[in-house]
Amino acid sequence: MTTRDIDTGTDDLQARVEGHLGVITFNRPERRNALSEPMYNGIRTALADLAGDRDVRAVMITGAGGAFCAGGDVKAMNESHVSGTPRAGRSTDPETNIAHLRTNQRAVSLAIHEYRKPVIAAVPGPAAGAGLSIALSADIRLAAERALFVTAFANVGASGDFGGSWFLTQLVGPAKAKELYFTSPRLTAAEAQELGLVNQVMPDDNFDQAALDWCHDLASRAPIAMGYMKENLNRAITSDLATALDAEAVAMTRSMSTADHREAAAAFVEKRKPTFTGE
Repeated sequence: MTTRDIDTGTDDLQARVEGHLGVITFNRPERRNALSEPMYNGIRTALADLAGDRDVRAVMITGAGGAFCAGGDVKAMNESHVSGTPRAGRSTDPETNIAHLRTNQRAVSLAIHEYRKPVIAAVPGPAAGAGLSIALSADIRLAAERALFVTAFANVGASGDFGGSWFLTQLVGPAKAKELYFTSPRLTAAEAQELGLVNQVMPDDNFDQAALDWCHDLASRAPIAMGYMKENLNRAITSDLATALDAEAVAMTRSMSTADHREAAAAFVEKRKPTFTGE
């Protein structure tokens, strides 16, 4: 298996390639992987690198030290309020801060949602605030039994960011999304799965390896077809049926013209596992 590290420009965010899988790791365990300014550029760098690597077919996002991501760094926010000094990347001008947040949100949540390759959030522990929003922007969520999910914004007098309100509404409907935002309950992994926020719950023991194995299995599948599948399913959120049908016809015809489709058809007849090349 080919492996390599990706220079993200910051120790706060690590990234690597393992075979056909890209792995991005939030790496501020002392702050439960709360977001830092360098992380945003790190995510941009990692996603761009993985997008340009034809061998990478799926991306896993996870967190170091037993947490996924605590969202905004509330401790740093308080220090800024006490000192009266803007945090790194922030300004005293509200319009500048709005533009900055918009840029970061698009570089992270929108980029993950629209990414051509499947993105899986592997959640080993708490995912809160913007950390939850980022997990929700992924296509699939795997969670350890000990994982916790909380919108958290109401607890710090904030309205929410990084697309959590949009993703949550798509997953659970507007009424339940409002309840989760207004009251901010701490959901266990089992409760989150019951609501449809989590796809699979895995035992705490060996979660990291189990999640990696699951993602490697996904990355072994036909990448061109999966890319078209993701486009179709994302489009279904906002399009009418006629538009979806027309787009499916294009994607189906293109995916069935690939060498991967011919290999899968042959493997089916020969009763063996197909080997996909992404061609």
